[in-house]
Amino acid sequence: MLAQLAHRIRTRRSNRQLGAILAFVAGAVNAGGFLAIQRYTSHMTGILSEIADNLVLGSFVAAGAGGAILLAFFLGAMSTAILVHWARRRQLHSEFALPLMLEAALLVLFGVLGSNLNLLIEVIAPTTVLVLSFIMGLQNAMITKVSDAVIRTTHMTGVLTDLGIEMGHLVYWNRRKVANQAHFVLADRDKLRIHGSILGLFFLGGVCGALAFKTYGFISSVPLAMVLVGIGTPPIWRDLKKGVRRLKRW
Repeated sequence: MLAQLAHRIRTRRSNRQLGAILAFVAGAVNAGGFLAIQRYTSHMTGILSEIADNLVLGSFVAAGAGGAILLAFFLGAMSTAILVHWARRRQLHSEFALPLMLEAALLVLFGVLGSNLNLLIEVIAPTTVLVLSFIMGLQNAMITKVSDAVIRTTHMTGVLTDLGIEMGHLVYWNRRKVANQAHFVLADRDKLRIHGSILGLFFLGGVCGALAFKTYGFISSVPLAMVLVGIGTPPIWRDLKKGVRRLKRW
């Protein structure tokens, strides 16, 4: 199953499974990161509002810090687009695996930075925030490209909105005789399942991540990184074997 999750040829099932796993990872990182550095790093709407508030209040340093977080998220999303299209142009199997591997490496970096947070807190704490923001942008852009913008995993506002819309469709009472069939309301049950599972797994990941970070500290980021490595390794391995075969022909 792992071999198919990051494959370049996508199916609804593999998109749903990958989205569910990444929602759990995002929930764990977001909640655990808050325990570690007292800041959520996936909610860019709140960050943008915070920047505006700080500018009005004259807190320009705080506004600049918010701007740096926003930029880190933006650069993470950019990095995904660059990696995916770089791999796609070369017809690699790992076009979606490369962002996953980068995210895994950054999660390990987050663990290393957090473990040394007290050594030079003025430098390491802001760097840790930026690394987490970059990870959130990277992951959100990756699942967006994988699913053609159907699935989001790092923030739940859109997911909850879509879930509410479909629940409204589900409970809507249609009259038996509808003059215009265009007014007949029908819920998309597949969307309900997808968004419901994403929301539930994000929450479950948050609970597990908070408990793990509270109990074990920053080492908790390593198992999350290993999950991503397990998903990303099969397509990268295929590309490596393909490259070796080409070298042998030369």
